[in-house]
Amino acid sequence: MKITIISVGKIKEKYLRDAISEYAKRLGKYCKLELIETADEKTPDHASSTQKDLIRAREAERILKHVREGAYIITLEIEGKELSSEKLAEKIETLGIQGNSHIIFIIGGSIGLGEDVLDKSDFALSFSKMTFPHQLMKVILLEQIYRSFRIINGEPYHK
Repeated sequence: MKITIISVGKIKEKYLRDAISEYAKRLGKYCKLELIETADEKTPDHASSTQKDLIRAREAERILKHVREGAYIITLEIEGKELSSEKLAEKIETLGIQGNSHIIFIIGGSIGLGEDVLDKSDFALSFSKMTFPHQLMKVILLEQIYRSFRIINGEPYHK
């Protein structure tokens, strides 16, 4: 199975890059992992809704350049469906059984995802009603994907 994570913005903090690198290494045992970072747009303080829509549209254009036909798209959205670790593992396993050999997870920028990306989504996933920095979300997502493969393979994991 191939897992692609497309995220908006560069990871600047070393501790986050180190965590991402560690989970990427661990995931190598279970899947082919591809990490793609797209450029983010500067969002002015007190941006109007029109400005935010334009920013999301520009970021969406960059994201969609990396979306491959036939892949199953999971967008991370606050209003998405919350799943337990076990249910996420079940979803990934079921997708594989159904012949979806490529899953793309998409993490938006600081003001969310553009409509063009949301329209392509096959499943909206939420980790919480809380807002997390999108850089940290990448680490959390990688950890949960790793945990999912451990669960799928009947290997020990911490509850």
